[in-house]
Amino acid sequence: MSTAQEQNNIAADERLGGGAEKYGSNGVNGHQFNGTGGLNRQMTHEERQTAERAARFGYGPLAHVNTEEGRLPAFGGEFQPGSYRPVKNRKIANPAPLGLSAFALTTFVLSLINLGTRGVSVPNIVVGIAFGYGGLVQLLAGMWEMAIGNTFGATALSSYGGFWLAFAIIFTPGGFDIESTVEASGGAATFYDSFGFFLMGWFIFTTILLLATLRSTVAFFFLFFTLDLTFLMLGIGYLQRTAAGAPNPHLVVAGGAFGIIAAFLAWYNALAGILDDSNSFFILPVVHFPWSEKGRQQRAAKNDRAQV
Repeated sequence: MSTAQEQNNIAADERLGGGAEKYGSNGVNGHQFNGTGGLNRQMTHEERQTAERAARFGYGPLAHVNTEEGRLPAFGGEFQPGSYRPVKNRKIANPAPLGLSAFALTTFVLSLINLGTRGVSVPNIVVGIAFGYGGLVQLLAGMWEMAIGNTFGATALSSYGGFWLAFAIIFTPGGFDIESTVEASGGAATFYDSFGFFLMGWFIFTTILLLATLRSTVAFFFLFFTLDLTFLMLGIGYLQRTAAGAPNPHLVVAGGAFGIIAAFLAWYNALAGILDDSNSFFILPVVHFPWSEKGRQQRAAKNDRAQV
């Protein structure tokens, strides 16, 4: 064993209060201690890893010890990309399907309007949905994700709940007069530029979240990938306008198409989180990436079966 490993083992043992001074010369459970507080026997690989992490991070609720028990497998149905979960044996239900459903329905309706479905082009009907379902309900789901210790879910659902509330405030007819005030001061072009900045900011935020899904599942990743493209197409469409000064219709339609896909992927992940053996005869496949933690476990299990 290297000197660095021995030092880590001794430090970990001292953190646990080891040594002959505390446990006596005979040690504990048949293990002898030397005068420095270190173990005389060779440590197992698992014990060595625990000791090294303890020497680096210490113990307690703030210690970031990466153990199998401290991690959740990545799963879009719980809006969980595989981050640490400090709360065990949670007492509340999984809030992710509720937040995903709220996001999906609001995105679906707005995307149909962006596509110009049945000639509808004014997003006023979305205001009510954005305030009630996509905004308030999704924000509450994000707060409940925080209660169960899911940092990613809390960040994403709360943020997109805030997005829909902000969208509703901007487009409330005769309410906050944001659109009319901006247009009165600088014309329609000023409002389109301002709204384009708004959308591009959400494109950047969604890209940040997308990076956290690279080791999760295909369904989870493509939800954020298509949503990212939705914000990008719409943002560019409002910033790069036609000669007449209107938002680029081709880019707006492209944004609507990606939005429809994102909405159905959100519903898919929501359904995956709802279905289990207590209410369904089947579960939805989510397809873990081969390089993800769950993918490596599945591959190792397959290799073990092949060797038997």
